[in-house]
Amino acid sequence: MNDIVYAGKHSVTFRVPRHEHDTWELIYCTGQGGELRFDDFTLPYAVGTIVVIPPFTPHSNESQHGFTNIHVNLADATLNFHRPIAIQDDGNRSILSVFSGIFFQYYEKSEQRETLLSAYGNLLAAYLLAYREASPLSKIVQQIESHIVRHYADPAYALDDYLKSLPYNYDYLRKLFQKELGMTPHKFLTDRRLQTAASMLRSQYNDGNVTEVAHLCGFREPLYFSRMFKKKYGLSPSFYYAARREPEPERMPDPDSMKIMLDETE
Repeated sequence: MNDIVYAGKHSVTFRVPRHEHDTWELIYCTGQGGELRFDDFTLPYAVGTIVVIPPFTPHSNESQHGFTNIHVNLADATLNFHRPIAIQDDGNRSILSVFSGIFFQYYEKSEQRETLLSAYGNLLAAYLLAYREASPLSKIVQQIESHIVRHYADPAYALDDYLKSLPYNYDYLRKLFQKELGMTPHKFLTDRRLQTAASMLRSQYNDGNVTEVAHLCGFREPLYFSRMFKKKYGLSPSFYYAARREPEPERMPDPDSMKIMLDETE
């Protein structure tokens, strides 16, 4: 859990083109500021801001004066954010010290490297959950979210029937849920199922049985599951499974990260 799979830095940068990751991306702005642009909204950031971006979320980054940052990618994170959010560090820059420690340890060759990175990953996730500044969800939205999380793996789960059983107007609930979580209840349900399926296909214990994965994640029809999975991830479940079994190339820092590392040793 909370595995650190990459850490890097940007020197003064004005634009990062649209991209996405299959892991959580955590960005700490260390200089100036700018805007992260997503499909349906823009998130401004400044020095001391941490932006949390869930997996498979396309985004670009632009700054009028040029930003600097430390960025970390986490796999199998225990974060529960459903859309990108901004979190502000405290006056002591407690979270910055965690980012800095991660960056240093990521490129260390010591025997304690893996142990320390594991501890840092869990610490960073705990800080972000504790410092979250997003407005609390209304009780009814929390109730709907909790109900979906408890039942999403059941192929017989009827979300519409549940929503209509509540003492609120159906359209009101749908709009309120979308306002507070950034998506409709049905999209939240589908995303939860697809994210679980992707996690299962990445697991070393899975044998790539698409029909079984579909059923375990709440999909009645494997063909529908495959179509929705490819729409979200760009690959069919079987190709996604095969791609995750290929050995990954050694991760290297980008040129900006390498430049900063060399500068800091001078």
